[in-house]
Amino acid sequence: MEEPFITLALAWSLPDRGKVAMVGLIIAESAIFTIFVVAYLFYVGKSLTGPTPREVLETPIFYTICLLSSSLTIHFAAKALARDRVGAFLGLWLLTSVLGGAFLYGTAQEWHRLIYERGLTISTNLFGTTYYSLVGLHGFHVTAGLVMLLIVAIFALAGRVRVEQSRRVGVLSMYWHFVDAVWVVVFTVVYVLGR
Repeated sequence: MEEPFITLALAWSLPDRGKVAMVGLIIAESAIFTIFVVAYLFYVGKSLTGPTPREVLETPIFYTICLLSSSLTIHFAAKALARDRVGAFLGLWLLTSVLGGAFLYGTAQEWHRLIYERGLTISTNLFGTTYYSLVGLHGFHVTAGLVMLLIVAIFALAGRVRVEQSRRVGVLSMYWHFVDAVWVVVFTVVYVLGR
């Protein structure tokens, strides 16, 4: 006797367009960051003149903690919005913005010190060129993320962000997590391996 052929009809739906688009952007941006990281690693130690990384770089531990902590705050902000806790969302969202802003402030302080006290500019040597290119690329991405965070915060303060936008907020938080993850790589390459 033959076994009956049983078919299971599995419902399939398209994935969220926002998440697919963000994953595509993250993949493309990862390729760009990979190029800059490889260039930094390739040229580190090959400058014919100083200053060298060991002479001028100070490890930005506090500002790194600020940026990495912002991944937690944005995660919990997105979770709060999904549970329709708009007040908690807004508080955590604004805290994320403050932590990201603190990180950018620390980067600006570091660059001011490097340029005006240590004489390291983008044209000083290969180290200066690759350092400012890599860290600047990351800083640009943090700035773009902060602009998006602040736009959402303005809408939230105006009462325009509700549980219905939680998927969109989740997509934006994916970008912020990417920026934080990239910093882990940049920090390791520049401040740990590159010294």
